[in-house]
Amino acid sequence: MQGKGFIKFMAILLGIVCLYSLSFNLVTYNVEKDAKAYAKGDVAKEKAYLDSMATVPVYPGLGLTYQQVKGKEINLGLDLKGGMNVTMEISLAELTKSLAGNPTDANFNQALQNAQTQMNNGGKDFITAFVNEYEKLAPNGKLADFFANQDNANQLKANASNDDVKQFLSKEGNSAIDRSFTILRSRIDGFGVVAPNMQKQEGSNRIFIEMPGVQDKERVRKLLQGSAELQFWQVYQNEEVVNILENINKTLALTVKDTVAVTTTKPADTASKGSKLANLTKGTPKDTSATAKKAEASKINPLFSILSIPTYVAENNQQALRPGPVVGWTLQKDTAKVKAYFARPEIKSLIPGTMKFMWSLKPMEGSKVFELYAIKVSSLDGRPDLGGDAISNAMQGYDQKNRPEVTMYMNSDGAAKWKKITADASADPNNKKAIAIVLDNTVYSAPTVQNEIPNGVSSISGSFTLEDTKDLANILKAGKLPAPAKIVSDFVVGPSLGQQAIDSGLSSFVIAFIVILAFMALYYNKAGWVANLALLINLFFIMGVLAAFGAVLTLPGIAGIVLTIGLSVDANILIFERVREELAQGKNTAVAIKEGFKHAMSSIIDSNVTLFILGIILFIFGTGPVQGFATTLCVGIVTSLFAAVLISRVIFEGLLSKKANISFDNSVTRNAFKNIAFNFVGHRKLYYVISSVIILAGIGFYVKNDGLHLGVDFKGGRTYMVKFDKQMNTEEVSKKLVKEFEGEEALVKTAGTDNSLKITTPYHINDQDQNADKVVESALRKGLDGLGSKYSIESSQKVTPTIASDIIYGAYGAILFSCIVMFIYILVRFRKWQYGLGAVIALFHDVLLVISFYTILDGVLPFPLEIGQDFIAAILTVMGYTMTETVVVFDRIREKLNETGKTDVYGEERNTLINFALNSTLSRTILTSLTVFFVLMVIFVFGGDSIRGFIFALLIGRIIGTYSSLCISTPIVIDLSKNEKKAVK
Repeated sequence: MQGKGFIKFMAILLGIVCLYSLSFNLVTYNVEKDAKAYAKGDVAKEKAYLDSMATVPVYPGLGLTYQQVKGKEINLGLDLKGGMNVTMEISLAELTKSLAGNPTDANFNQALQNAQTQMNNGGKDFITAFVNEYEKLAPNGKLADFFANQDNANQLKANASNDDVKQFLSKEGNSAIDRSFTILRSRIDGFGVVAPNMQKQEGSNRIFIEMPGVQDKERVRKLLQGSAELQFWQVYQNEEVVNILENINKTLALTVKDTVAVTTTKPADTASKGSKLANLTKGTPKDTSATAKKAEASKINPLFSILSIPTYVAENNQQALRPGPVVGWTLQKDTAKVKAYFARPEIKSLIPGTMKFMWSLKPMEGSKVFELYAIKVSSLDGRPDLGGDAISNAMQGYDQKNRPEVTMYMNSDGAAKWKKITADASADPNNKKAIAIVLDNTVYSAPTVQNEIPNGVSSISGSFTLEDTKDLANILKAGKLPAPAKIVSDFVVGPSLGQQAIDSGLSSFVIAFIVILAFMALYYNKAGWVANLALLINLFFIMGVLAAFGAVLTLPGIAGIVLTIGLSVDANILIFERVREELAQGKNTAVAIKEGFKHAMSSIIDSNVTLFILGIILFIFGTGPVQGFATTLCVGIVTSLFAAVLISRVIFEGLLSKKANISFDNSVTRNAFKNIAFNFVGHRKLYYVISSVIILAGIGFYVKNDGLHLGVDFKGGRTYMVKFDKQMNTEEVSKKLVKEFEGEEALVKTAGTDNSLKITTPYHINDQDQNADKVVESALRKGLDGLGSKYSIESSQKVTPTIASDIIYGAYGAILFSCIVMFIYILVRFRKWQYGLGAVIALFHDVLLVISFYTILDGVLPFPLEIGQDFIAAILTVMGYTMTETVVVFDRIREKLNETGKTDVYGEERNTLINFALNSTLSRTILTSLTVFFVLMVIFVFGGDSIRGFIFALLIGRIIGTYSSLCISTPIVIDLSKNEKKAVK
């Protein structure tokens, strides 16, 4: 064998790289083991220990810190570690509107709305859709009239064409997405997530973010969705606004006839307490008990029945207006109603154009009462007195009373403006004014200015937690998002589910590995042990390469590794079966091994290339778990070829040089699959009938079940995995939840066991309110509480209809693109379009059969059979199996033709040739199928509930793929070549 030295060198080099990459896992394991020993079960203590080790060198020799080493180990995905992933969508509609100066033109705004509708239905390019829609609505309209404004003058001229505007908007849109990616990355880094995974979804306005170990989903949502638009505003004093509020109340009393009686809370007087913004202070009232308002009084005072004017008891024991910037107190549940009152046309006319109302960030301490502020708009363009661009840095710290605060540092221009603003506000010693610090239209603080602040250093403090100030400093430092960003998909996994997934994944991995080792050793004797050694080396290489690439290991990823190991024996089986054929012809062992490797190589290359192509397509079209599966599959195929073909060949050469006795069978397996001559071609019409019957049955159940059972990632909605302390009746749970979901569907199915339920609902999925998630979860918990059983929500997932439509079209694209690529590959390799078309027909046949079995068995099996992303991954993998086995048969046909010196044969001679190829490769087909089937069965039994539906698709797909490669893809070539036969005759 040529190149043995080079192969050994490459194996040693790859081994060193893998050892280095995997060593980081060992180092972090030792540090975390010490942390557990130190904490003795105290989670907070363990976290504090690890935080203290973050900058301490822990890698001997290299001097790498724990934080550096942690970032280099194999990252565990959410399903193994727990955590959260989200898909953020940058609002190009809001960006476009902002660039145009928020016009009120009806055609402009209708075009924006139409373009967004197209995006929701699976569109890709918002800017193109917007321009096209505007030109439809206003054929003679010029977009430059909107966008060639003062802010964009250096990029867009007044006479610019619509195409010029389109290019400008596309450039600004791409820039906004890039800047959003950078800002979100900074925010996440500041959040302290270890090894976050962020990806821009090319060709779209979406960013995928994965954060292992993160559980506080509300904090994450607030961190990511906040646009960070920091503003400093002057505010009206309470006495300046009270008359306006009284007029509003009187006007409402004339128009609101049926005001429902409500309760309110009226805070009593407290001494003014200083909260720090450098030398700024403000009063903080405390909450007292709520008093019920009578229905009649509510009709007389609609506004004041839910909004209290801040007052206090003066020295004369009379009620007096409380001085300061707070103009109202309202319970949290009534804030939306107050906002709705202010939005009425008849009320808007009573509010001066220089005034706008904003709520406080949080309720007052110990209450559910929010403060209302009246912001003073003093500039003609409606802009704040000072913007967030004045902030150069922000840091979390503590004030003089040891309360968490955020210190802001302004740039020179901002410091100069801030000096003037604070000087004006504190000029009158008898009437010092307040300044509101606003972030994303919410008042964080509105302290009264005591003195001029000359150096641009100020601080924000109040009723903040340490995490609040850390996040606020992080957001201010990272900067403002160029366009609003919203979460269109999220998935949360609890740490208990993660540990369960780790245990089940490792169990399936170990058992499947032992099954393969035992099979190879028993069937192929000593040669089987060579294959096992190559398999162990292959496993080491796979894990090392994944670690080196910084890949995220998920449960589908582990399934991909196990399947790769199962498939890697395919190369050895191909080689060993060819060696056995050569030995049967009387050749000695050395020659048989040489010829076996030579003749098997073409089939091995073709079959692995087809599967690798499928892996690439999976990676391109898939997201999350599908990409994890595809990554490990592609890495495994490459390392398998190296280990199973090259390293095993070197091992055989070494054994031969030592005159060792190498056996490829035993007394039981020696004559297996000998003298088989099954007429596959002659029975092909029977197979067509069998397949047709199954597909027709699938269509019947499709109609009966009102279509396919689409998962949440294909139709949009929220899914919750809930574990109860006892067995639950799914119908009873569903009825209870439908009531709480206001009649919306609640699909409840068991997930492996009767006390684990998967609950899916479209309730409020189209609601754009940021509190929609809380509303749905609150309704869910209310319904579950009424069942009288203890429960825990193990994980949650949300997918909006927008992203669901993208997944559907991506799935269609993956399958169609796969078929096209396979047809081209086979056409190039075998130069017969009938072979390529036969293989593609078999692929569609496989897809239809798998879907048919899903529709027939849905509701029969004790786990849900949903059509989702995992199912598409399974379909594509099944297609890979069929292609792999079909290519091996085609390769044998080509080899036989080459031996006879013919380019093709026709008629009965072709029937005989195809039957020969199918029978001569039958041992390899059956053995490989059984090996993979055993592996899949192990994963199915021990691999956990989260991938059971996925593995079931692979199991039936494995059976269908074997059946298809033997009975459909190759025999159908006969029927596709009928015209050729007639022409020959």
